[in-house]
Amino acid sequence: MSRKLFAFAAIFAILVVLQAQTPKTVTIEGNIIDNACAGAHSKDADFAARVKKHATSCALMDSCVTSGYAVLTSDAKFYKLDQAGNESTEAILRATTTKSGLAVVVEGTIDGDVIKVTKITEKTK
Repeated sequence: MSRKLFAFAAIFAILVVLQAQTPKTVTIEGNIIDNACAGAHSKDADFAARVKKHATSCALMDSCVTSGYAVLTSDAKFYKLDQAGNESTEAILRATTTKSGLAVVVEGTIDGDVIKVTKITEKTK
C-alpha cells in the first residue's frame, strides 16, 4: 500500500512541476513602438506619453521595421514582440488609418521580456 501511495505522490509531483512549466497564454493591451525609437527614448521621463503618440509613419521607416516592435502596456510593462509578432505588426501598421499611437491587443505567451505572439489586432476605441 505504501509503495502505491509513494508512486502516486511521485507521479502527482511530476505533473505539478510540468504544469507549472507550461507557458500560459496571456492577453495584453498597449501601444506599439519600434525598438529603434524605444531604445533611443526609453529613459526619457515622457516615454509613455511618447509611445502613445508614436507616429505610424516613423514605425514604418526601414530602420524601424528592421529593429522590430514592442508593446508598452498602460501599467508601464514593456514587451518586445517575436518575429511573428513583428511581421503581423508591420502588416497592421501598413493597413491602419491610425496616424499615431497605434493601440493593439496581443495574445501569446511571455518569455522574459518577449511575447511570443499567437494573435495581434488593432484595438478599436
